[in-house]
Amino acid sequence: MLRNIVVGPEEKWIKHYSSSHQILLVGEGDFSFGACLARAFGSATNIVATSLDSRGELMMKYSRAAMHLEELQHLGCTIIHGVDARTMGQHSLLQNEFFDRIVFNFPHAPLLWREQDKSQIKLHKKVVKGFLRSARDMLARNGEAHVTHKTAHPFGDWEIVKLAEQVGLHLVQEVSFYLWEYPGYENKRGSGRLCDNSFPVGQCCTYKFAS
Repeated sequence: MLRNIVVGPEEKWIKHYSSSHQILLVGEGDFSFGACLARAFGSATNIVATSLDSRGELMMKYSRAAMHLEELQHLGCTIIHGVDARTMGQHSLLQNEFFDRIVFNFPHAPLLWREQDKSQIKLHKKVVKGFLRSARDMLARNGEAHVTHKTAHPFGDWEIVKLAEQVGLHLVQEVSFYLWEYPGYENKRGSGRLCDNSFPVGQCCTYKFAS
């Protein structure tokens, strides 16, 4: 097992997430979302937070990554770098692990074309579908995979609900997403010269899927 879980006397919530959930965070950027959850719970022993980037890459890309990682480690989080969302179930530290909530906020592929270009949308969809397929096999009983995503054009063309259906997941709920509900969370561009910058969220939803 990855971790020793200590369940406190009082369950704590922030939006969709509880201190009693076993939570896997994917594509964490500068790890500010994980740090937000950990602060709300007063502990991160129930959280596994992962990034595609190595630790060294994170330090170069994100000005506050070191601070968030230190906070998470202090609160007992399991942190794993070099995790591809499309194949995460095959990672040596994640094999045979199951989670109540698996979360991927603002998934995206490397930006090779403009966002509205069909070839770019196809790349994005490949990342999301791979994540959902992998997440499906890592969900605990009554578990959910969450994808937070912009809904305005051209992002609606990703057809995330259809992608989920194609891998055997169904939509449980679609809930509007607001950054202010997650204090301290800063969404990041993640690539390119402005990788440490945030981007306008605009119209956005969290999609909850179950098998």
